[in-house]
This record gives sequence, structure tokens and C-alpha cells, in this order.
Amino acid sequence: MGAILSCSPAALTLSLKVAGVVLLLFLVVGIGLGYALSRPFPLRGLVDALVSLPLVFPPIAIGFFLLLLLGRHGLVGGPLHTATGWDLVFSFHGLVLAAFIAGLPLVVKPIQSAIEGSAHELVEASYTLGKGRLATLVLVVIPAVRSSIIAGLTLGVGRSFGEVGITLMLGGNIIGSTETLSLAIYNSVLDGDFNCATRLSLLLGAVSLALFMLLRRLGRL
Repeated sequence: MGAILSCSPAALTLSLKVAGVVLLLFLVVGIGLGYALSRPFPLRGLVDALVSLPLVFPPIAIGFFLLLLLGRHGLVGGPLHTATGWDLVFSFHGLVLAAFIAGLPLVVKPIQSAIEGSAHELVEASYTLGKGRLATLVLVVIPAVRSSIIAGLTLGVGRSFGEVGITLMLGGNIIGSTETLSLAIYNSVLDGDFNCATRLSLLLGAVSLALFMLLRRLGRL
């Protein structure tokens, strides 16, 4: 382990922090969006398309457009920097946003499909009995589609943990600051240090497998 971490000692810690924050976001936003998209509402098709975009659009291109939007001179990032002096890109928050966007569709789509399928009648029955949307989500939907939630979280966290394209654009790949484990592998290959890249790849695989097994175990409790 010491030999592996000597390649990039901060990369694993940073990646785990990002994954932890993203998991919390998935628990709230991912489940909420999956539930919302299973019901008709105005602009549902547009929201569904935006959520699904990372599945079909190159990550590096998504990252580039987000950089143009959120950068210091961007449509959103410019006014934000002027008003607060705060930059989203090239920061920990940029890494979290990149990981969140990359993994979100893998969390939302299984939950949405499960609610539209096996849980549809339960949801309708809950509404008929006078339960509101929030009460239906907490008391009916989450217990009914628990396995799909676990599957979505597993896929989403795994995807976000290994994200490169969007992260490269929003994080800036600053060694010692925004260099995640995946980017450390990328940098090692560019430097021609294939031994380090191999060790870090094995570590990334082991951590991803451990996260997968942990979430699966939680799903059986």
C-alpha cells in the first residue's frame, strides 16, 4: 500500500472525499429526480434529456461546455466571481460537480424505471388514500424500490469515482490539489511511469470493488 500511495499520496484521499459527498447528493437529488421523472410535469422531457445526457454525450465535451458556463468569465461563473470572489472550477467543488453529473443518470434511471414499473400501483394507491408526494416517497416508494436505489447508488458512485473527462475540465488536474486517483493514473501514463499507473489502477479497482460490495451489503440489511 505504501508503494502505491507514494505515486500520488493525496489522490486517494481526495477521491474518497469526493465520492462521499457525491453519495450524499445522490441519496437526495438522485432519488428525488427518479421519483419526479416517474410522474408527469411540465418540461419533464427536457429534464429527462438533461439528466440522461452524460450517457450519450462525450464527457470531455460536457466538461468543456460546463467550463465555458461556470468559468471565471462564463455566463454563470463570471457574475458569481464578481459578486462573491468565489470560483467553482479548479476547486474541490468543481470535482464534486463533475462526479455528480457523470454518475447522476446511473442513479436516476434505475429508480425511475422501478417506480414506473413495479411500484406504480403502490404510488397510485398512496395518492388515492390522500398521501402527499413527500409522504409517498418516504413511506411507499423508497421501501418498494430499495434494491433499485442500491443498484443506482452502486453504479453512480462507481462511475463518479472513476470519472476523468468532466473532472479534467472542471477540476483542472492540479497536482496536489485537484488530482483525483483517476487523474493520477492519467498523469502517470503521460509521464511514462507505467509502474505507478499500474499500481494506481489496481488500487482504483480495489476501492471500486469495495464500494460495490459495501453498497450491496447495505441493500441486504
